Amino acid sequence: MTSTLVTGIGELTTNDPELGRLTGAALVFTDRVEWVGPASSAPAADARVDVEGRAVLPGWVDSHTHLLFAGDRTAEFEARMAGQAYAAGGIAVTVDATRAASDDDLAANLARHVAEAVAQGTTTIETKTGYGLTVADEVRSARIAAEHADEVTFLGAHLVPPGADPDEYVALVVGDMLDAVAPHVRWADVFCERGAFDEDQSRAVLEAARAKGLGLRVHGNQLGEGPGVRLAVELGAASVDHCTHLSDVDVEALAGSDTVATLLPACDLSTRQPLPPARRLLDAGATVALASNCNPGSSYTTSMAYGITTAVLQMRLTVEEAVTAATLNGAKALRRTDVGHLSPGARADVHVLDAPSTTHLAYRPGVPLTHAVWRAGVRRR
Repeated sequence: MTSTLVTGIGELTTNDPELGRLTGAALVFTDRVEWVGPASSAPAADARVDVEGRAVLPGWVDSHTHLLFAGDRTAEFEARMAGQAYAAGGIAVTVDATRAASDDDLAANLARHVAEAVAQGTTTIETKTGYGLTVADEVRSARIAAEHADEVTFLGAHLVPPGADPDEYVALVVGDMLDAVAPHVRWADVFCERGAFDEDQSRAVLEAARAKGLGLRVHGNQLGEGPGVRLAVELGAASVDHCTHLSDVDVEALAGSDTVATLLPACDLSTRQPLPPARRLLDAGATVALASNCNPGSSYTTSMAYGITTAVLQMRLTVEEAVTAATLNGAKALRRTDVGHLSPGARADVHVLDAPSTTHLAYRPGVPLTHAVWRAGVRRR
């Protein structure tokens, strides 16, 4: 397998507790990171790339997206910007469009958004079902998603379809739908929120998924304080996502658990919600990840850099904390140890910025800084 030596690195962020952040360093990789150390001691490789003083870091790990969809919700966004409150029910618009789309159209739209994310430095991406909400459409969504995304999550419990009885729909989700979708996914999720699924319904979905051998994720505490965080921690979910409205008890529970608090600031800005209490979570000892929540209704962006900029400028994270949240901690939210860092043995997901340091991600907000991307050692940009 061909090896590549990256040299001329201005700043190398490894996310390795022993290696840390390096200057005057070099990196050698195949499909895995083979060597990290001083440029003066770099071993020979088949190819050499001089990045001319640019910063190098792990590729972004986007642990929360909804990319399997069809249709457009521009009108809903315009209404929100004019003062209309966000509500969970808008999901039904995308459900109708997704059900009507062909397999080829859904796959092409998903591939386009994944390519857009990769071009901005994202090398690991999770996506969910949840815009089908019938057995056939959820299976179709999971199957197509598995062809394009690193991690796929079953989100049949995204919304009770209009006209359906909530209890009957939950029974479908934990029964025939889960049975059919489970072979195509690694995770299950539930939208534990007013207007979607209450605590008892959410618990039923999560416990059924866990019994099926799936890992757990939770949408929680987006629109107000609620049971989402508590349920996620109790059931050992890998991540609880949104975390916009947290009580002191919620923060304490997250800090004392392995459940990652995945924050979605682009969504909060788009829905004109408060930004989540990232500083409070970190100071308490919780693990915080950042993700895009790319979806057509409430966060139509694949830009992880946008979330980092927001976290630094408006949520009081340092640049280092924000970059860690978008790489290493995103991997933790997916229970992955092979991505999110550039230690020897990690997958060779390498992101080169057109800047001398990661500080420029916040110092130059809105400027596209991705210069080069390798995913598993293959040049993608």
